[in-house]
Amino acid sequence: MDAGTSSSTRWRYAAMNLGLVIPAQVSSFFFLYYVDHLKVDPVKFAALMTAFALYNAIDNPVIGYLSDRTRTRWGRRIPYLLFATLPTMLFLALLFNAPFDAVQNPAGVLLYFGVLWVLWETTFTMVGTGYLSLLPEMFRSFAERTDVSVRMNAVQVVGLLIGLALPPLLATQIGWGPMGILFAVLCAAAIYGGVGALSERVASVRAAPLPLLDALRSTFTNRSFLTIVAAQTMRFVATGTLATGMGFFVKYSLGAEGGLLTTLLLATAFVTAGALLWPWRRFVAEKYDARTTLLLAFTLSGLAVLPLAFIGSVPAAFLTTALFGVGLAGMILMGDVVLADVIDEDELRTGQRREGSYYGLSGLITTLSTGVVAAVFGWVALRYGYDPKLDVQPDTVAQGFRLFMTVPPLIGSALAVVFLWFYPLHGKRLQDIRRQLAARRGG
Repeated sequence: MDAGTSSSTRWRYAAMNLGLVIPAQVSSFFFLYYVDHLKVDPVKFAALMTAFALYNAIDNPVIGYLSDRTRTRWGRRIPYLLFATLPTMLFLALLFNAPFDAVQNPAGVLLYFGVLWVLWETTFTMVGTGYLSLLPEMFRSFAERTDVSVRMNAVQVVGLLIGLALPPLLATQIGWGPMGILFAVLCAAAIYGGVGALSERVASVRAAPLPLLDALRSTFTNRSFLTIVAAQTMRFVATGTLATGMGFFVKYSLGAEGGLLTTLLLATAFVTAGALLWPWRRFVAEKYDARTTLLLAFTLSGLAVLPLAFIGSVPAAFLTTALFGVGLAGMILMGDVVLADVIDEDELRTGQRREGSYYGLSGLITTLSTGVVAAVFGWVALRYGYDPKLDVQPDTVAQGFRLFMTVPPLIGSALAVVFLWFYPLHGKRLQDIRRQLAARRGG
């Protein structure tokens, strides 16, 4: 193991990931809270979420570019964590504490959600950009990055369990509002608890960053970046569909009580993923490379969702989500490692360390997955007759949510395999990049 950073530093950095993973996953329940609980029109809400995905696509690269150019006595990235975390968590809590429902004030609840969502998303992007941009800067070698990635992803699985599996249960037990406050406090504590372990390599910052247009041109002509970020977008389509649709699938397709069962099914997927992180690293990633690992992971996860199109029993649903978790483990493990490789390649091309720009532009593209999921949900709700104000849904609704849970993840996984086939950073080319960087840094 590279001795560049201590084990304690890696763990503290990794633990901060809890504060990012939970809000990102809890946001998947905006549909369940606003549509099924507050009775907002599903088509209008889906259209709003699709429009917001476009806003998120814009604010990610802008904030990333600004972070690369930030100069303060705390550094480039750390100020975003210090000063944006608290408002982020406040807005998250408020999003689950709407003062009225759509029966009382249909326009008001949409306006309330819209204003708070923009505030939350903007500050959350600041926090996420600052945090993730420090990964390739603090951890320079493949050994360090792989090690911290395993730790981050172990924490991520815990965050997925909390953020995806617990909300339906907690909403039933204590209500949506207290649940939102509880998660906001937990996430703020996770982020502020690790800030003291962060460091920035000031010497690596160039005095004259690339102008915006040059930076965008350099990034969007980078085949490595475009192919890997397109594949990663398909990962978020798959997991976003699972998170958004599971409560509806359980309630309307399986005809079961939603809260506890939804929690247990989602927990099964992420417990399985967490348990298999080490085997994926030991028997696949170390033997092959990140690209091969991701090819296998996307293939498995895409095939795993097919049974959701026809199964009618709870045990079969548990088996299906466990199978999805097998593939998800490989996708989670390699997510940050591959983008760090892309940033290293860019350093050789431009002489710059542009972590903020790359994570921001990655967010621009991967965030579009939210719009895809929202648009498909709205189409399914309209096409198959789902109306949250009805006491009894039409029989077609059950089939509609089966389609929602299978088709988007399957198509997304197939597209990811295609994109990864053209991803160039593997084999000899990746080894050459690592040797050149080591020589440049004198290591």
